[in-house]
Order: sequence, then structure tokens, then C-alpha cells
Amino acid sequence: MPRHCFALDLVDDPNLIAEYEAYHRNGWPEIKTSIIKAGVTNMEIYRTGTRLFMIMEVTGDFDFDRKEIMDAQNPKVREWEKLMWKYQQAIPWAKPGEKWVLMNNIYSLNNFI
Repeated sequence: MPRHCFALDLVDDPNLIAEYEAYHRNGWPEIKTSIIKAGVTNMEIYRTGTRLFMIMEVTGDFDFDRKEIMDAQNPKVREWEKLMWKYQQAIPWAKPGEKWVLMNNIYSLNNFI
């Protein structure tokens, strides 16, 4: 199953970080439904300090462009994303308006010779 990994930073404020984590512990059901409908089979987010790391496992026919269109047409997803920008900040090398930045896989134990 294909897997994609992303990075994003949080605003360096302990209260905002606590709020952000609370939102994710009690996520909106409409967001979960949207993620699943897009072809995401599993998603995990990890944090160290202000850096977030997301692992997204997807179906073989998952398409980033299709997900972007679906998200743009979903008012609840747009509301969620707008709310999350209160807590998030782009990593320094992100493109303008880009949130989660796709990471490059540089090592895999299974491919080690």
C-alpha cells in the first residue's frame, strides 16, 4: 500500500499546541469521512516540539489532485483547514500557501543491501 510522509510546523505557543492536539483527539467526523473517501486508509500524526510528521497510507488509485478538488468542494473541510491555520505555520521551504510538505524517502531498511 503506498505511503506518503509530510512535515509541517506549529506555532511555538504551548497553549495553541495543546488546543491543536485536543482538536485532533476529538476530530470532526466529517473530516474523517472526507479523508477516507479520498482513498486514505490510515493516517498518523506525530509531534516533536513544534514539528509535525504525518504518515498517510493510501489506496493504489489515490490521487492528490482529486483529493484537493474534493477538499475545495467540501465546506466542512474548508472550515477545518481555516481553523487549523491558527495553529500551523509552513516550514521554511514550503511554497506560498502550502501547508503539509511532502517528504522524500531517503532510506528504507527493506531496500538496504
